Amino acid sequence: MEYQFLEGQPFWIVYSALFGIVFARTQATYWIGRGLGAGVHRSRWGSRLGARLERAERLIDRFGPPVVTVAYVTVGVQTAIHLVAGAMRMSFPRYLAAMIPGCAIWAAIYSLGGLAVIAVWWNVFLRSPALAAVLALLLAAGAATAIALARRRRARAARPGEAEPSEPVAG
Repeated sequence: MEYQFLEGQPFWIVYSALFGIVFARTQATYWIGRGLGAGVHRSRWGSRLGARLERAERLIDRFGPPVVTVAYVTVGVQTAIHLVAGAMRMSFPRYLAAMIPGCAIWAAIYSLGGLAVIAVWWNVFLRSPALAAVLALLLAAGAATAIALARRRRARAARPGEAEPSEPVAG
């Protein structure tokens, strides 16, 4: 009889277990990268690279956190991104702040059946690449529309003195 990990458990247990798994895996990868980075700094390569290595580290520390968060929705580059973040000495507080939402997203994707959706899309792609592309474009357009509407709502709420259409105007 084949055992299915967490099959039949409440959602919160599955989500929490997956969050813990990805958190531990990501932390291990980051700290392995930190160790590798320390070795590079002490090597001849580190001294040869000198200022270029320090500049790369500053850039990754500054612009890397969004990449760390987005890495959780990718396949195939996730581990490399976390390893490089460690090796390039991204500050741990910045890394952690980017990692936690990424772990939450990853756990949600896996616990809510995101892989099943990807598998269905892949089967559609194998039968009709054009249809799969149209579906992906429709999904992207829907996401872009939702983001634009949310931004418009926030901008409208941020303008002082403007009433929402549903609010009565004081007179």
